[in-house]
Amino acid sequence: MAKEYNIARSGGHCVRCEKALEPKEAFVATVVEQDGALVRRDWCLACWEDPARGDAGELFGQWRSVVPEPAAKRRLFVDDDVLMNFFLRLAGDADASRQAFRFVLTLVLMRKRLLTYLRSRRDEDGREVWLLRQRGGAEHEVVNPELDEERIAEVTEQLGEILEGDLE
Repeated sequence: MAKEYNIARSGGHCVRCEKALEPKEAFVATVVEQDGALVRRDWCLACWEDPARGDAGELFGQWRSVVPEPAAKRRLFVDDDVLMNFFLRLAGDADASRQAFRFVLTLVLMRKRLLTYLRSRRDEDGREVWLLRQRGGAEHEVVNPELDEERIAEVTEQLGEILEGDLE
C-alpha cells in the first residue's frame, strides 16, 4: 500500500519566532522532508532567510503568500513557477506516495497548459510512463501510478492543503 503524506495546513504562526501571522500579512511557506515525511513550515518575512541555510531537512518547495482574511474564500496562492519547481523536484523519486503526488500535480499542470501529453509507453516493470512536454520545450517522464478515483481525491486534497488552495 502507498505511504500517505499528511501535510498540515498553515499553523498560522512563524516557525522561528512563533508570532501569529495576521490577515493580509505576507509570509513564506516551505515544504521540507524531515524523517521521511513532507512537512510544511511558514515563516514571517522578518525571520525568513535563504533556504540554503540548512533548515533541518531537504527543501522541496517554497512560495510567498498572504494570510487571507477569515471571511475570504481561499484560492491557490502559488504561481506557475512554484508548481513546476515542485514537479521537477519530485522527478525520479521511487517512493510510491511521491509518484502519486507527482502524477496528480502533473494533471494540474496539464490543466494549466504548462505540460502537454505527447505519448505513453511501458517501462521494464510494465508500468505506464507518460512523456510530456513542458511549455518551452523540455520533455519529462511521469509514471502513471494507476490511482483509483478515491486515491486521486486523497492526493488532490493533500496537494491542496500544501498549497492552501482548492484544486477542484
